[in-house]
Amino acid sequence: MATRTGAQSSAPRAADSHELIRVHGARENNLKDVSVEIPKRRLTVFTGVSGSGKSSLVFDTIAAESQRMINETYSAFLQGFMPTLARPEVDVLDGLTTAIIVDQQRLGADPRSTVGTATDANAMLRILFSRLGRPHIGSPKAFSFNVASISGAGAVTTERGGRTVKERRSFSVTGGMCPRCEGRGSVSDIDLAQLYDDSLSLNEGALAVPGYGSGGWNHRLYAESGLVDADKPIREYTRRELEDFLYREPTRMKIAGINMTYEGLVPRLRKSMLAKDPEAMQPHIRAFVDRAVTFTTCPECAGTRLTEAARSSRIEGVSIADACAMQISDLATWVRGLAEPSVTPLLTSLGHTLDSFVEIGLGYLSLDRPAGTLSGGEAQRVKMIRHLGSSLTDVTYVFDEPTIGLHPHDIQRMNDLLLRLRDKGNTVLVVEHKPETIAIADHVVDLGPGAGAAGGTVCFEGTVEGLREGGTLTGRHLGDRAVLKETVRTPAGRLEIRGASAHNLRDVDVDIPLGVLVVVTGVAGSGKSSLVHGSIPAGAGVVSVDQSPIRGSRRSNPATYTGLLEPIRKAFAKANGVKPALFSANSEGACPTCNGAGVVYTDLAMMAGVATTCEECEGKRFDASVLEYTFGGRDITEVLAMSVAEAEEFFGAGEARSPAAHRILGRLADVGLGYLTLGQPLTTLSGGERQRLKLATVLAEKGGVYVLDEPTAGLHLADVEHLLGLLDRLVDAGKSVVVVEHHQAVMAHADWIIDLGPGAGHDGGRVVFEGTPAELVAARSTLTGEHLAAYVGA
Repeated sequence: MATRTGAQSSAPRAADSHELIRVHGARENNLKDVSVEIPKRRLTVFTGVSGSGKSSLVFDTIAAESQRMINETYSAFLQGFMPTLARPEVDVLDGLTTAIIVDQQRLGADPRSTVGTATDANAMLRILFSRLGRPHIGSPKAFSFNVASISGAGAVTTERGGRTVKERRSFSVTGGMCPRCEGRGSVSDIDLAQLYDDSLSLNEGALAVPGYGSGGWNHRLYAESGLVDADKPIREYTRRELEDFLYREPTRMKIAGINMTYEGLVPRLRKSMLAKDPEAMQPHIRAFVDRAVTFTTCPECAGTRLTEAARSSRIEGVSIADACAMQISDLATWVRGLAEPSVTPLLTSLGHTLDSFVEIGLGYLSLDRPAGTLSGGEAQRVKMIRHLGSSLTDVTYVFDEPTIGLHPHDIQRMNDLLLRLRDKGNTVLVVEHKPETIAIADHVVDLGPGAGAAGGTVCFEGTVEGLREGGTLTGRHLGDRAVLKETVRTPAGRLEIRGASAHNLRDVDVDIPLGVLVVVTGVAGSGKSSLVHGSIPAGAGVVSVDQSPIRGSRRSNPATYTGLLEPIRKAFAKANGVKPALFSANSEGACPTCNGAGVVYTDLAMMAGVATTCEECEGKRFDASVLEYTFGGRDITEVLAMSVAEAEEFFGAGEARSPAAHRILGRLADVGLGYLTLGQPLTTLSGGERQRLKLATVLAEKGGVYVLDEPTAGLHLADVEHLLGLLDRLVDAGKSVVVVEHHQAVMAHADWIIDLGPGAGHDGGRVVFEGTPAELVAARSTLTGEHLAAYVGA
């Protein structure tokens, strides 16, 4: 028996043969029948230029199919509540494991969402205070700024045993929401002078709100309501008329022969504009809101969002508002100091969560920090926290550039975390550009050779050493090292910042030289963005490019986003003697069958919806009659199918010459987007491409100072060179460029460096170095100086 058992155990098991994730024939987005084999329980890094197909392979194929198959294990009832996912365009996907995606999508920008609510930390703190807080004020809900206090009473009628029974019931919920600001921490006041000109009547165009111009329904709602005299100047309104005009509660009434709901102007604007995320607004509406609305800290709760009762309950002299306002590294120390046997499991779990923040390099945050203010890199690391202590193994973790926003000093810590996840027996897939992270890979997949239509193939598969010798674009640039400038430019002036104290800045005085390339650096959380975005004086002619994502549907494309379609439509209209609106797939020129979408969607409830190419327009999005009009020998769909480089040539000379279109195309080519097609949906662009598209649009703005927030995010090593060339051209054209950046190549290329630190959070907020890159390397007095010296080989 013993011999037979031994013989059985030595034979290979079928279960042990599944050591690879096999992908065959992947065609998602720009992938061209890609086939790869990825080893399990290893760290695999996917490299390649921005737009080469990395995310299409990792996120849109492997991770998407894993999630779709997990969702299919739930009942049809549950699937009806879940996002529906279509099967990716791929022939074979074999050996998949459960995928946990940690991407760079920003955390919700809802004003009630904070770092604490986005993780489990706030939930555990609320339980802690409901058990140990003195005086005791109620359940954990009493400490939540998202739960309002409500109470009610009344008769309840129920049917029991054929009899109708009436009972009196009452209920009450004690919540922690501040009643004045409704848990937002700030209150908004509307400047009525920005809403209307009180010297004019409604019929004379008194309303200054976007979309409320004369003739439109928003204007007619007030002018024809009968509640006010539309021909009388607003300043002559009686108290009753002014009350009805500005504050009347929603009332059903007949206006212009149609049953409508009339509502005062102020509450209507609060619902339609002020309740929205400012980032999602159109630029002209956002500019109006910025003018008309002032946000001030709530006077009742002092910005803590909590009721007075919730703030009065304390543990060892600390209220929950105080705990949430502490730097997380300090809060972790405070929690460890609490010795209360009755809540030991809770303290252990809370302590572990807080320690994970510190371990991942986010100890400088506080739990009351609004989630919408985190950068993409910070949001990604916050999402990682719940996975650090996980006992799960044989899981596929998928990361999207986890080193974004990290100082070279912090990248080593991130690498250790990735290796730790792998060593637990997990498969770790990382899309990455930084050579420090590529270097720790067990397996590398390099996609390319170019971007967009020129990419989508596997150029190399193997080890890091093989990549270095492989001759691919990534392999050639892996050992790139920028050199320090021999001479730096002389400043043409200076921008003074005095007494900057936003967030963790400690009364900083600094002069930013103008007419040169300035790099602001320092570890994550040292105060760089607070200094550059929050402290530069207004009126300095600053044009800012931050990391907020571009929002757009599949109807949006580079041509619509940059304003390029406007001169193209006008050129077509002028050449053919028709209206410009005909050349918009979102307006009069749209195919009537698919409404200009190019595809017809069929909703299949809990199953993935099916999108089929419109048979009428064959996916061209335009009515057939529109395609008869040409400009320079091309119809509108042929122009939108051009790449930026082709279109730049087309509109640059000859009968199709259009200086306005050519200028915009030149800016797109300058930022390295010459390969993009004009009609490519924004939803298919990678993160790096979106940021460069945003950069191309702001280059048109008239401003003397350009502030760029980590422009190398999502850029391949080879593209960093092009970016430096663009920054040089901006400076040589007389502009001042200030870059918040961690990339050593950009630091080495700078004319002047401002280094903040020495640490993060309350350990930072000071200027620890000002001078040229050569002086920083020579001094080696800061963490940045040490890493830059090692990078340039000094």
